[in-house]
Amino acid sequence: MLGLPKGQVFLVPWSNEWQKEYLLEKDQIQEVVGQYILAVHHIGSTAVKHLSAKPIIDIAIEINEFQDGEKCITPLETLGYSYKGTNVLPDRHYFNKGEPRTHQIHMYQSGNKYLLEHLAFRDYLRYNETARIQYEQLKQDLSTVNKSNKHKYADDKTNFVKSILDNIKK
Repeated sequence: MLGLPKGQVFLVPWSNEWQKEYLLEKDQIQEVVGQYILAVHHIGSTAVKHLSAKPIIDIAIEINEFQDGEKCITPLETLGYSYKGTNVLPDRHYFNKGEPRTHQIHMYQSGNKYLLEHLAFRDYLRYNETARIQYEQLKQDLSTVNKSNKHKYADDKTNFVKSILDNIKK
């Protein structure tokens, strides 16, 4: 299953279809904006085997210059993406696709702190089963409590994510 209706928070069990969906989307993205892309990454919980997730494929795109993100708006719109701007994080161009939402693009200049944190957190969960299980339990609990408040759901995960990132830096 892929797609999260607006205003809802729920998790579904991990699926190997998510990697296939990511690869298909990556190919389409590279076809329309490949000249600006340095790398494309599958991030978020759908990128971690055996981790339940909101059914949305999160994609991080590394670009050479931040302003190149603006050149990607029209081509990505041809794939069904809506540009949501840089409001939440000033160093990130954000796009989403579909209703219910199926894909999100987080576009950063190469070397961006938030991009590096996304990748480090994903990799840590991929290789640390205990942390993955703890994170999944936290997400299950929070999704039950915050079924219609995605911002509170995300905010309430912050301390866990920060503790993992702090461990990585040690």
